Amino acid sequence: MRLLIMEDEKRLAEVLSGGLSAEGYAVDVAHDGVTGLDMASRNGIDYDVIIMDIMMPGLNGYQVCERLRGEGVRTPILMLTAKDGEYDEAEGLDTGADDYLTKPFSFIVLLARIRALLRRRGESVSPVVYRFGDLEIDTATKRCRRGSSEIVVTAKEFAVLAYLASRVGEVVSKLDILERVWDFGYDGDVNIVEVYVSNLRRKIDSPFGTSSIVTVRGAGYRLNGQGG
Repeated sequence: MRLLIMEDEKRLAEVLSGGLSAEGYAVDVAHDGVTGLDMASRNGIDYDVIIMDIMMPGLNGYQVCERLRGEGVRTPILMLTAKDGEYDEAEGLDTGADDYLTKPFSFIVLLARIRALLRRRGESVSPVVYRFGDLEIDTATKRCRRGSSEIVVTAKEFAVLAYLASRVGEVVSKLDILERVWDFGYDGDVNIVEVYVSNLRRKIDSPFGTSSIVTVRGAGYRLNGQGG
């Protein structure tokens, strides 16, 4: 799942981005309305939820929301504001926002609102379990197991594994994994994907004598639908 945060308070944006990344989301950040509008509508990235502050430089949240809806962007929008009043909420919803959260707010509440928007959109955040042989990948609990053995993975490792599972049998390139699992602003070495795939093999394959993740030389990786 990829999220876009539009928030001009850089410290808050950093905290939200870090927390949501730790939950397994890929998170992009814009600090003004003009940049956020461009990222949401013109960079080719399909966001699952947009989290948008109302008071932003360039274009405010109302203006960005109205323009996105006018351009046909139907991504769920959660508006954030330090204000607290029926007029603000009504205006935000009238311009096309899907939900509204007043600062300060609990991170737990923010997560719940995001999950609700994803469910409303029809995304699979309710229990979806991939099973390949004795390998089980549960996207709801972010857990995986091999037979009766629970396998402990990090949020990012799970995100890589779940994405491969969603494309089972297909060859998925490193760049494809980066674009789906890492943040849009990531400009590091594409070979970071190799590190995470290696970690996954060490956890889900090596102890069990299996080979679930296959390297297709020069092309990428493929998850073995037989579970190894």
